[in-house]
Amino acid sequence: MSENSGVEQNNGGMKRQLKTRHISMIALGGSIGTGLFVASGSAISQAGPLGAITAYIAIGIMVYFLMTSLGEMATYMPLTGSFAAYATKFVDPAFGFAVGWNYWFNWAITLAVDAATVGVVMEYWLPNSPQWIWSAIALALIFGINALSVKSFGETEFWMSIIKVVTVIIFLAVGLLTIFGIMGNHIDVMANLTADHKGGFVGGIPAILAVFVVAGYSFQGTELIGITAGESETPEKSVPAAIKQVFWRILLFYILSIFVIAAIINFKNPDLLRSSTEHVAVSPFALVFKQAGFAAAASVMNAVILTSVISSANSGMYASTRMLFVMAREGMAPKIFGKANRHGIPFAALVGTTVIGLLTFLTSIVGPKAYMYLVAASGLTGFLAWVGIALSHYRFRRAFIKQGHSLKELVYKATWFPFGPLLALVVSILVIVGQDLHSFAALDWQAILITYMSVPLFVILFLYYKIRHKTHMIPLQDVDLTKSTKGEKYEEPGSQSDIEK
Repeated sequence: MSENSGVEQNNGGMKRQLKTRHISMIALGGSIGTGLFVASGSAISQAGPLGAITAYIAIGIMVYFLMTSLGEMATYMPLTGSFAAYATKFVDPAFGFAVGWNYWFNWAITLAVDAATVGVVMEYWLPNSPQWIWSAIALALIFGINALSVKSFGETEFWMSIIKVVTVIIFLAVGLLTIFGIMGNHIDVMANLTADHKGGFVGGIPAILAVFVVAGYSFQGTELIGITAGESETPEKSVPAAIKQVFWRILLFYILSIFVIAAIINFKNPDLLRSSTEHVAVSPFALVFKQAGFAAAASVMNAVILTSVISSANSGMYASTRMLFVMAREGMAPKIFGKANRHGIPFAALVGTTVIGLLTFLTSIVGPKAYMYLVAASGLTGFLAWVGIALSHYRFRRAFIKQGHSLKELVYKATWFPFGPLLALVVSILVIVGQDLHSFAALDWQAILITYMSVPLFVILFLYYKIRHKTHMIPLQDVDLTKSTKGEKYEEPGSQSDIEK
């Protein structure tokens, strides 16, 4: 093994140290969190058992198409902070600017939200201790993990994801045993699944559309595959493998978990509607465990949710620093953030993101109203990133064919083009628009502002860059399909024989 073991590619000091198992579990772990462990209860309560299952299946299919779109681009051109780079190269530099800054902002704010949530979760065990202490410890821990190496981040996420996956597997086993009457008290499964013999749907199509939003938030994080591709040892193998595994695992874990909850807990149970991180004892998972006779269910689920929150913050720190790094390399952020240290860590970007997260966290203590607006401003940016991925892939494939390339050149081909990216584009826009239709009906402008604030911010960023730099949508024949960005010389994956296996 040569001195370059752990391989540093010529992409500005970033190192390819993430293995296939890391990328698979990072994407899976990013999508299994409080959205499943907590928010799934309110989805069942709102749309009924079959309504919730329908919504999660629909969003799951859309996310699959979205991930295949990302996979095609990420295997052809695995770049750090890929969303912004693809949007810049395949659509319009102004669009890439808006996508990149919005995604960075989303995760920087999410980092602060997760840090604050750690304090809330710890209060379950230590009600008399100040929440901010635990939040500060979590923030310091996450900073340390990300400052060491990309491999330390990958290993941490791998094991925290394992905890979540094992929890879901145990939950499904216990739930199915309860459904078949082997554990716990007798339950009327058919009555629960059919919403007390009303057909299983509550609130009709509007309720299902509302649950689209909940399901969409739950699945956010799967796009981290695109962020990690630039630091994968073998992206041409690990990215397609991760996409295939993640799809089936999400389908199994999410759909089957929703089914188990809906079969065991009646949709009218008030605890389902109250499910939140502030009421972890009524997590739908905890309710099912209690039904099966496990008295310590709430405490166990609290520990799992704590792991999920830290994992989310860890992923958020990683994603935001890489996005800020690539934005700087593209000349869309201060140059200082485009430098990586000898360990392949964009340390300046890491510090900058941490400072923003810390300042946001402090507003939750000294200015709760300002904090609320900051959180609201980041609310839809995950969906806006999905719009960016879908549109970028649609333009990439059309440009690829327009310029005389053959699909045989692609290591991985997205499923059902152009149906896949167009479906993802339409559904993502539908979810964005449908966030809070009740506020529009009631003309509640404050609620509308809080819910949709990230949309005008995205538009402002787009127009600012477009007007200042006079950019335009790139004609298909002029789209740059070379495997590099301004500051990142790309080297064919697998071309170096001394990659550490």
